Amino acid sequence: MSAEISLWPFQTEVISRIDSAFAIGQRRVLLVAPTGSGKTVIGGDIIANKARADARILFLAHRRELIKQASEKLHAVGIDHGIIQAGFPTRPGEPVQVASISTLHARAVRSSRMELPEAGLIVVDEAHHCPARTYRQIVQSYPGALLLGLTATPCRGDGRGLGDFFDVLVECPSVSELISLGYLVPTKVYAPTRPDLTGVAVQRGDYNEKQLGERMDTQQLVGGVVEHWLRLGDRRPTVVFATGVAHSVHLRNEFRAAGVLAEHVDASTPIEERDEILKRIGSGAAEVICNAAVLTEGWNCPTISCLVLARPTKHMGLYRQMTGRVLRSSPGKVDALILDHAGAVFEHGFPEEDVLWTLEPGRRAENAKHTARSKHRAPALTTCPECSAVRLEGHPCTRCGWRPQPKARAVDVVDGELGHVDRELAVKGRQVSANDKLRFYAQLLWIAAERSYQRGWAAHKYREKFGTWPSTKYAQPVAPDPEVRSWVRSRQIAWARARAKQQGAA
Repeated sequence: MSAEISLWPFQTEVISRIDSAFAIGQRRVLLVAPTGSGKTVIGGDIIANKARADARILFLAHRRELIKQASEKLHAVGIDHGIIQAGFPTRPGEPVQVASISTLHARAVRSSRMELPEAGLIVVDEAHHCPARTYRQIVQSYPGALLLGLTATPCRGDGRGLGDFFDVLVECPSVSELISLGYLVPTKVYAPTRPDLTGVAVQRGDYNEKQLGERMDTQQLVGGVVEHWLRLGDRRPTVVFATGVAHSVHLRNEFRAAGVLAEHVDASTPIEERDEILKRIGSGAAEVICNAAVLTEGWNCPTISCLVLARPTKHMGLYRQMTGRVLRSSPGKVDALILDHAGAVFEHGFPEEDVLWTLEPGRRAENAKHTARSKHRAPALTTCPECSAVRLEGHPCTRCGWRPQPKARAVDVVDGELGHVDRELAVKGRQVSANDKLRFYAQLLWIAAERSYQRGWAAHKYREKFGTWPSTKYAQPVAPDPEVRSWVRSRQIAWARARAKQQGAA
């Protein structure tokens, strides 16, 4: 029994535009659909409609998760199909075939174990991979077929367009539009001082992975990731992108040492084990999942609301794929927290900012707002000297209200302190009230009593937080919030790291 795919209004409009493009003779169409906008749903509806009109269709993807998602969407609307992937029996008689690009290429191109399935329409998921040799060889084997590409980032790794593969772009609403419509959530971005990548080689448009891993996988940087997550992460379900396997494992271990339920996956993680780990992060049985280049595409977990970027990249497409993991909406989810330890927001701009995509192979996709900053046509991003929030140069801090002074003055700078990155000029943050400070002190008193510390410990921690002593000696202990406990824990980690550093120097 078949059913109709439930479509959002903008998806219906996009499908109509794709059909119109094919109808007027544009045979190679590239759909630009931001992560979370439902590109698999859109592709599934087009496949279902073509299949009901007796067309033969080939769906290509490079990850097992994408194959599974496409198959589930087709099953949901009653479209029988074959799956060409290791471990699945072949069903060559079905008019719709969902194929792993590597399996199909190995069986039908590199060898003659099977014939390429007949197809009048080829749908390529994550179509920014089309320049790869395996994709080119298969697509070129269907010169008379229509081609539909699906991607959130329609460009090569270096940002150049895909016009040698596609004739026309059909774009869904942008990330900013989808946020305003309520389909995606806005971000809150915090960023430390950018990592020192001086001397790290650039190969094929991005950092050399081995050298990048060596630069980022240090005890100080890894410990800083955990420390700031404990202070700012609110124990949100979190995905961490690392520079490599060793870096990801190191981060996982550091989180666990701080009492955080953390997991790790990489390309060598067995399928069954990976599925169990992903189930745990989806159900809340795990808090943090660290990974090395396996969750950038094909992974859908809407409850994830915190992203830790510990992997610098010069590729805007990869940056947008990583940030897209936390933009999906979910019940109770009001925003996405991004802790940028890679300097990525300074390299590529905010995830919500619109990108001018292009098909021209000689041009690169561009974030026009960020380009204006880099060319000094708009205020650059800088750091607030009071609270370390990233602000627009020459404008007040949006978090603490600090305003630029006409004359330079001495300020205290906290090394590596994360600060909120905000897009608006208006001050949305508020000063911490006297009642808030009193409550914070009362919660510290509770922790002091709980640990059999003297009340003076709470006063010293209060001074560490606010720069002054508490205004009263008579506050009564109050049960602490998780955020206060996390802040105390982060201070303990920082103290332990500083002590270890001193002992090492001695």
